[in-house]
Amino acid sequence: MKDNLVVAKKKFNSRLIVGTGKYKNMSECAKAIKLSGADIVTVAVRRVNISNKKKPLLMDYLDPKKITYLPNTAGCFTSDDALRTLRLAREIGGWKLVKLEVLGDKKNLFPDMIETLKSTEVLTKEGFSVMVYCNDDPLMAKRLENVGASAIMPLAAPIGSGLGILNKVNIKIIRKQTKLPLIIDAGIGQASDATIAMELGCDGVLVNTAIAKAKKPFEMAKAFKNAVIAGRMSYLSGRIEKSLMGNPTSPIKGII
Repeated sequence: MKDNLVVAKKKFNSRLIVGTGKYKNMSECAKAIKLSGADIVTVAVRRVNISNKKKPLLMDYLDPKKITYLPNTAGCFTSDDALRTLRLAREIGGWKLVKLEVLGDKKNLFPDMIETLKSTEVLTKEGFSVMVYCNDDPLMAKRLENVGASAIMPLAAPIGSGLGILNKVNIKIIRKQTKLPLIIDAGIGQASDATIAMELGCDGVLVNTAIAKAKKPFEMAKAFKNAVIAGRMSYLSGRIEKSLMGNPTSPIKGII
């Protein structure tokens, strides 16, 4: 039975989403993404060339007919900037499935949730399907759902930090309360972090820095591919109950 990731009624085979930034060059980026098996790549509209034909185009390396481009608002610090950026993405490529992030400060890169909530409401009314980068606050996650978000994307840790999932409890609460796709975004450092996210019940994981800046990005891309699959299988299999006492693997009754 096919276990697809479904976002805004669109089905994807892979539950791993990867970014296109921080690689040495576009060739390395394209190869790593292919090895990752990802069906969705995030594209920073303000940073990645997707329209100037006089410079190397991302489309020359990643065919948008074979992989889904997810325009995002990386580098936006106000609702107005984010809205302008995604409207531009729609004009350039007709993209309506988008990733929204409105940052609150340049040092920690935490989301400004007031501006994020406001932007989500506007974009959904304009017909966008909005996947939202947010903090791991269950109350704010619910508000995003209520104004029409298509996916909740809480950070595991600050962007690019590689610290892994710092607050498993909040992620579990968000998972329990939302029917929307729950995708961990930001702060993942190694493949095991992705497995943990999937075992918590997340629907997917977004990774960029952990692959792009790894000493061997191609090998790391493959590691993340397998980690997400393993974590999802583990979650669906149903783990054993935890116990403070030992429980022998062989029956103690009938021992000679």
